[in-house]
Amino acid sequence: MDKILKIAVVGPESTGKSTMSEYLAVHYNTIAVPEYSREYCANLTGDCTWQDEVNMFHGQVALENKLLPQANGILICDTTFLTVKIWSEEMFGNAPQEVLDELPRHPYDLYLLLDIDMPWQDDPLRNFPTKREYFMNIWHRELQALDANYVVISGLGQERYDNAVKAIDKYLNLDF
Repeated sequence: MDKILKIAVVGPESTGKSTMSEYLAVHYNTIAVPEYSREYCANLTGDCTWQDEVNMFHGQVALENKLLPQANGILICDTTFLTVKIWSEEMFGNAPQEVLDELPRHPYDLYLLLDIDMPWQDDPLRNFPTKREYFMNIWHRELQALDANYVVISGLGQERYDNAVKAIDKYLNLDF
């Protein structure tokens, strides 16, 4: 396999993206790109600003580029900078132009959109426990606008992981 396939694990808050990304990286014997904004936001001393969103965009892209050479045929990405667009529009009413410009130039081969069917887990970095359906609809709309190849991953526990593996395996079999 010459080209490294990029699989993005995306979705609203508290849908298990980080855990799923780690699971898939182990399953496919590759590396997962962590969510840059999680560590970035954990170090903030005040509310997230417009400049913070721009910084998170650049940080996510840089981290992905740094880890790409370590991938074993597949790169698993725990979210993407599409999250910056979604959050910026929600918090500030619009998104940084550089994010909008880069979105169509930075595609992923397959997006796994994690469903909101699992229970909410409190976390100091999570903000919208009552808006999960709202954000799920936004994710659908954004992925459709990108004409992205995506699959909704539902289920609890091992079933959720199995459904993600089945979606990736189906994509791989169709691709080769």
